[in-house]
Amino acid sequence: MSAPNDQLVAQLEALEMKLKTAKADYSESLDTIWMLVCAMLVFFMHSGFSLLEAGCVRFKNTQNILAKNLIVVTLGFLCWYFIGYPLAFGVTTARAPNKFAGSNNFAMDGFF
Repeated sequence: MSAPNDQLVAQLEALEMKLKTAKADYSESLDTIWMLVCAMLVFFMHSGFSLLEAGCVRFKNTQNILAKNLIVVTLGFLCWYFIGYPLAFGVTTARAPNKFAGSNNFAMDGFF
């Protein structure tokens, strides 16, 4: 009589482990989606600000303002690529997260 109960307990424990794994995967997916949505909103904020600035200057200066804003976005991306990512997500040399800033993966070295 004990053998069927042991099998049920083992199956229940296996199902609980699968549920924990599924919840972790689901949480990771939601975090990724949220970060992508926020990045998209920031990108569109830059374009909206460019249009605001272009509307506040004379017609002859519009191209200069739009080029300036494009340069600002490009430099922001490059700064994030080379310096921001390792400070935000890089790990220390012991491969343990640092509470302040990371020290590896500059220019996303070892990202893939």
